[in-house]
Amino acid sequence: MEIYKDLSNPASKEFEKLLNSNLSKTQIEEGKIIEGKINKITDKYVFLHCEGLKSEPVLDINELKSMGLSEKIKIGETIPVLLEKIEDKNGEVLVSANKAQKIKGWDKLVEAYEKNEPIMGKITSKCKGGCIVEHIETGSLMFLPGSQISDKPLKDISHLMNEPQKFALIKLDKIRGNACVSRREIISSFKKEDKAKIVEKFKVGDIIKGAEVKGYSTFGCFFNVNNELDVLCHTSELSYSRVNHPDELFNIGDKVDLKVISVDKDKLQVGCSVKQLSPDPFEKIDNYELNKTYKFKVIKLMEFGAFCELSELPGLTTLLHSSELSWNKKNTSAKKMFKVNDEIDCVITEIDKEKRRVAISHRLTLENPFEIFEKKFPVGTTTEGEVINKNEYSLFVKIGDLDIDTFLHCNDLSYTNNGEQELNMYKRGDKIKVKVLEIKVLDQKIRVGLKQNQPDPFDWFNDKKIKQTITVKIISSDNKGLIVRPEGCEMDLPIKRSNIALNAPDQRQSRFTGGERIDCAILDLDLDKRKVTLSIKLLEELERAEALEKFGTTEGSGKSLPFSSLADDLKKKKDNKK
Repeated sequence: MEIYKDLSNPASKEFEKLLNSNLSKTQIEEGKIIEGKINKITDKYVFLHCEGLKSEPVLDINELKSMGLSEKIKIGETIPVLLEKIEDKNGEVLVSANKAQKIKGWDKLVEAYEKNEPIMGKITSKCKGGCIVEHIETGSLMFLPGSQISDKPLKDISHLMNEPQKFALIKLDKIRGNACVSRREIISSFKKEDKAKIVEKFKVGDIIKGAEVKGYSTFGCFFNVNNELDVLCHTSELSYSRVNHPDELFNIGDKVDLKVISVDKDKLQVGCSVKQLSPDPFEKIDNYELNKTYKFKVIKLMEFGAFCELSELPGLTTLLHSSELSWNKKNTSAKKMFKVNDEIDCVITEIDKEKRRVAISHRLTLENPFEIFEKKFPVGTTTEGEVINKNEYSLFVKIGDLDIDTFLHCNDLSYTNNGEQELNMYKRGDKIKVKVLEIKVLDQKIRVGLKQNQPDPFDWFNDKKIKQTITVKIISSDNKGLIVRPEGCEMDLPIKRSNIALNAPDQRQSRFTGGERIDCAILDLDLDKRKVTLSIKLLEELERAEALEKFGTTEGSGKSLPFSSLADDLKKKKDNKK
């Protein structure tokens, strides 16, 4: 300790000189990348010697291996590390080789981006929206959007995985530390000079033979020309008729002739047209009449119909909707009926010059089976049919050899039984005798009935009239009233609770146990609508009025009748006569 007391001592001055010179060489600062020399290796850790630090930093050996630095784990090798803390709470130095590598890699990416230079990388994995690319030199990870993988759609990119290749840096986010790269830009740059030479070959008015349909978009269709150039044909240039989407006219791989209508040498683009290869067919549309049959050629089959071209006017394309294919099949498929290039007969049903639209129908060229049915089985005809289908409320019956489904509602199965219960008695294939009730040719509907072939129990009321007294048998009762059956009739009819008795206290169905025979009167009767209303209350009112009329002049008459207020009513009537 004596050496430090005497600062004038030559040894002290020499030590001070050496100390100052050493500190001036080594600048120690947190957040900077420094070099560390490996001086000790264990099973789990690597110890580094860094000049200027009071202790040896430690690195996890697995961290170095995951970074691909296994070859550098040797005594004497130097490894760049990021100095995070000179001294933590435990007095140890914290460093990170992984963070140092990322920072150095980011600096190199920034340098390449500013100089507009390509970088070497390899696609390591797929992710949502694209792929992950690893920078070969630094190991930094970058994002490759799916649209930037190639200049043409690729269904399979397995041949590109883990292959070293060039990428262009198209976006850097310094704040978030994200990088976005493009393989497409590298490919396009090589093709640009060649593409310029190819575009120079085309002139407005040239005809391109056999261009292949490559892809669709909402605004047009892309064609490949001789495997050296892709050209666009806008939707408005595909056909003189209205086109919602190119897939209505073409399939991928179709060969189509094109006419060059524009050449842009700056953008290296060639615009083409399909419709301009033929004259505008709408200029001659006046030669065609509505409701007449013409030949049409099937050019495209769809789920909802077929696109057809007027054979005499190439280029005039129109839709034959599935609803106009057949009379009797609602779910008819054009793919099952026709093939591409088939010539079929169709009737022109509409011509709209302003909208450039022509509507056609194939079924109008066929004989309407509903008209045939009406001639063969007019309304009122009784014939045999076969149940071919059923649902929860009806049967569908086929009659004769016509491929028509007639409709039989469950309410037309029986006069007496519940329609839904009656429906359960029938199954597919059953033969039944039905009566034609209604034919609507325009609506393509035919209604038949089964009960109409049987005697109508309601005919029992044909000779009856309102206020007539009839005898009924009580079948059952519920909270709504009574169910009764008139003697000699096979129909069960209701009597509402309000019609059970004249007096409110007597209007209770519990007075009856079932099986009794009672009299009631007809309150309402409509033979056309098959409606009848029965009432015990009305009968009491009629009998009461009759008693008043018959015994009105007798003193105290009517007290033995089953009406609580009859005597009072008779007395009032006698007083009024005085």
